[in-house]
Amino acid sequence: MLGDAVVNMPSDLRPTAAFELDPSQQPAPPKPSGLARLTVEIPSAYSVEVKEAPHPPPRWHTLEFMVYYVIFILVVPVMFWIPYKLSSPSHPNYPFYETRLSPGWMFGRQVDDSDNQYRSFRSGLPSLIMLASAFILLKPVYGFVMRSYRSITDWTQLYQIPFLVAFSTVMLLALHGASAFKVLFILSVNYAIAKTAGGSKANPILTWLFNVLVLFAIERNSGFTYALLHPYLASLDTWKGVYPRWYISFNITMLRLVSFNMDHYWACVSPVVPDKEGVMSEKERRRIPHPPEFYSFLLYIAYVLYPPLYIAGPIMTFNDFMWQMRKPLSITHTSNLGYLLRFVACILTLEAILHFMYVVAIKDTKAWVGYSAAELCMLLVPWRFFRLWALLGGIDPPENMVRCMANNYSTLGFWHVQYGSRPWYRHVAAMGAVFNILMMMTANLIGFVVGTDGMKYMLHQVIDRWEGIRFLLVACACLFVGVQIMFEYRTAKKRPDKASIVDVN
Repeated sequence: MLGDAVVNMPSDLRPTAAFELDPSQQPAPPKPSGLARLTVEIPSAYSVEVKEAPHPPPRWHTLEFMVYYVIFILVVPVMFWIPYKLSSPSHPNYPFYETRLSPGWMFGRQVDDSDNQYRSFRSGLPSLIMLASAFILLKPVYGFVMRSYRSITDWTQLYQIPFLVAFSTVMLLALHGASAFKVLFILSVNYAIAKTAGGSKANPILTWLFNVLVLFAIERNSGFTYALLHPYLASLDTWKGVYPRWYISFNITMLRLVSFNMDHYWACVSPVVPDKEGVMSEKERRRIPHPPEFYSFLLYIAYVLYPPLYIAGPIMTFNDFMWQMRKPLSITHTSNLGYLLRFVACILTLEAILHFMYVVAIKDTKAWVGYSAAELCMLLVPWRFFRLWALLGGIDPPENMVRCMANNYSTLGFWHVQYGSRPWYRHVAAMGAVFNILMMMTANLIGFVVGTDGMKYMLHQVIDRWEGIRFLLVACACLFVGVQIMFEYRTAKKRPDKASIVDVN
């Protein structure tokens, strides 16, 4: 149980007391061990009832899982070897996609830098690191000056709002040039809708209608030029900034606009509740509204244009953002260091893949003619840079890539309960999960990789020949093994002690 914590929430009229809890009376959260320690921790992923419910004993040391480990040891190297062989300069199809490769830095190999999205991030990473470093260094300097000048004694982060707004404005002008005024105009109109409609049912309707129309208009017109608005404004189009395509990142910004308006709407229609004492969970931070004075234009701008999350997210709600400003979370240097190491590992892994497996170039040039079914199906990591930046800045946004289509065995994430009581149920569920993974991979390939024509060719190669059917059966068996590992890992996360590897008699 939490100790008695008295919290005076900030206002413009009076100072606030420090938010303190008695650590001796707070239950220390259990630390994950084993496999769970290597993956992203989500404290609020499971309710207390689920964690306290009886769970089956760990299976990590059972004979069944020993067989799975052997399969992993044999299959994973093959998964690497096949695309590596296809990416060899000696392969007959290499000349078809050689022009899409760029000079690399690993072991004298070329790098497949042909993916537009990752190439823009990869080439801009040094600039992003400099921008993040400036933010991380200036933020505590501003805090020190403000605390010294104004004798601020509370432990909230609200005094940082002017710094956030100023830094965001400068960053916006540097990124988009004169187009920054377009962004600020859209933000102002959206804020006017929130304040004018208030708790009216017209608020959600007008919010969604306005933002969808804006998205459609700027996409259709590539963000609008000032010359299109009026010839006298054409000179402003020459000030483009370092990232002139502002309408690309606005897809993310639009979600924050909707979040603010909806949170403001629910704050207007919900009964007034006293501020919750003690530590708030992520779900509580999203659900519990703030007093009306916190839905101001200055706080709105600080939230929507928050520098670490502006370009690519992840998305967090306005309520969550403001609660973290009012009641700062305890983000330790150890956790930040761990996340930094995870980010570096992700980058190096992806760089190794791009240097040894030229799958994007092969996909773009359709240089897969003559490939076997196994080779075709091996043509399959978003980065965590911006969340790391936010963590170093004192804000903990949601993890935006806990699982992807390749390791999420359910389209709706339905596996939130313990295993069925019958032993065979786990295996039946795993077979259903294999089907779900295949469907998600198919949708991903059609939507983002090879399109419908490429998918037809792949299905023809896989299904119309015995070699393809044999490969499909082997692939399903491998996915079945992977799903069983996922099931056990998710159950380990639900156990109160978070034990990942425990001997089973």
